Amino acid sequence: LSLDKPQPVEFEIKFITGGIVYQYGIQIDLGTFLDSNYNRKILSETLLINEKMIFKRDSSLKIGDINVISDMLIAAFDKNASENMAQNNLNDEELFLTGLFKSLYSSQIVNSITEWFKNKCKVFLRANLMTIEPHIEKAEKNQAFMDKTLNQAIKLFGIHGNNIAYVKSNDNNEMSPYSILSNGKAIPVEIFESCGTERFLNIFPIIIETLQTGATLIVDEFDASLHPMALMSIVGAFHNDEINKKGAQLIFNTHNPIFLNKNIFRRDEIKFVDRDDNTGISNHYSLSDFGTSGPNAVRNTEDYMKNYFINRYGSIRNIDFSDILEERMESVTNEES
Repeated sequence: LSLDKPQPVEFEIKFITGGIVYQYGIQIDLGTFLDSNYNRKILSETLLINEKMIFKRDSSLKIGDINVISDMLIAAFDKNASENMAQNNLNDEELFLTGLFKSLYSSQIVNSITEWFKNKCKVFLRANLMTIEPHIEKAEKNQAFMDKTLNQAIKLFGIHGNNIAYVKSNDNNEMSPYSILSNGKAIPVEIFESCGTERFLNIFPIIIETLQTGATLIVDEFDASLHPMALMSIVGAFHNDEINKKGAQLIFNTHNPIFLNKNIFRRDEIKFVDRDDNTGISNHYSLSDFGTSGPNAVRNTEDYMKNYFINRYGSIRNIDFSDILEERMESVTNEES
């Protein structure tokens, strides 16, 4: 990572929506690190649909086989006119996808892609900030609402109160969770319940919505403060075709080796991130990349967790604070004497 000269940022994603496979990639020059005044430059942009190249844009523009998307083109589409206009108006500060391609080729395709990002791709960069309010219209102040499914789940998880209710406690339509006691008294969850219970209460409605809509949920440190049995049940729900009928997907990172288990994940579902301390570059690879034959093979019969701790797969650090703490305690002892 260079802090004094621009380095391009690359992003590529492949997903399915409406029965169509989209693959979109982009490379952008955003200037130097945290340079807010830099005018971005689109260096390259590519769109594939069902593995067929639709367009590729860098300093110039190449249009692929439009016949692949013939039933999704705009009503007044003219192949030659659209291509000439696109070539002559290409702007390196604007996305071709959401600009010229949408107006000259297919608003339907662009709307499908942006709709997926807006409603089907849920990203939480900090798991402890995951929260979702119930969809309740015209709630009156101090009016309480209970969700049957949520309360059934939270009782299995273990709560101190009898039920959880969402209450509109102010005039800006915000709904806050409260623990309802046996005497009818309501106490804010963050005061009465444990941190783990509050985390579960925040995340479970998101899990339900993800499964109901067939979305992709991406979470940093998903397992933070959650009971491992609750985690296993949630992961199991995504693997259960009777529950996950719409093909929802859960992607999360963790430092917990409990997930290195063949009974929980397939080898291709277990990914590692190994950072090079010299370059700062992180390498991303799957457990299935090791193959099933040869000296580095990973077979289904092996103990993934044990192999990880003996550094068979990389992506592990030897962290020992003993020397640092001994030095500190020695210095404290010398100061006191």
